[in-house]
Amino acid sequence: MTQDEMKKAVGQAAVDMIRPRLEKDMIIGVGTGSTANCFIEALASCRDQFAGAVASSEATAERLRQVGIEVFDLNSAGSLAFYIDGADEFDGALNLIKGGGAALTREKIVAAASKEFICIVDQSKQVDVLGRFPLPIEVIPMARSYVARQLAALDGQPVYREGCITDNGNIILDVHHLEILDPKAFERFLNNIVGVVTNGLFANRPADVVLMSTPAGVEELRARS
Repeated sequence: MTQDEMKKAVGQAAVDMIRPRLEKDMIIGVGTGSTANCFIEALASCRDQFAGAVASSEATAERLRQVGIEVFDLNSAGSLAFYIDGADEFDGALNLIKGGGAALTREKIVAAASKEFICIVDQSKQVDVLGRFPLPIEVIPMARSYVARQLAALDGQPVYREGCITDNGNIILDVHHLEILDPKAFERFLNNIVGVVTNGLFANRPADVVLMSTPAGVEELRARS
């Protein structure tokens, strides 16, 4: 099974998981990225079973509209039943690194507003310790150099993501060579650096369940106690 086939399989598995619980007035959250796109394609088959979705990016909003799913603003939608999104890495506690697609801030907001976070990935995203994938940090443009100096002092290597402007009008610093042993504390610490909008650690609001696609099928993972 190719990686594209695994992404399609886990997107379908997420639809199969939520389909029995969908209600006509329900609004769900949908993430950003290639795996989330596969979920959107599969979700189109049951678009008449729920009211619509809140998108974590402009790109996702456009894809949802293309398959006939109404897009709502989070301020009018309120609490969401589910949030379905991919990740760049996840560990055994279902802490995540996200933001490879530069939508981390809106993804984090939608995840926080959702009752259940279902993360959909392929097996290449599973790690013992987060940090192999560079940690994205959304930064106010005028604070780029200041924030980079603070990150360098942590023994990380911040790299400016050239040509990338987020939907919020900000820039991304990707921090390489991290070994994140306490994701919850590190997430809070990074968010306290002046000029940081948010960072790509999803640890204080991790996934509730991970659906992981493998060549043998899709596995359902819960956090290790």
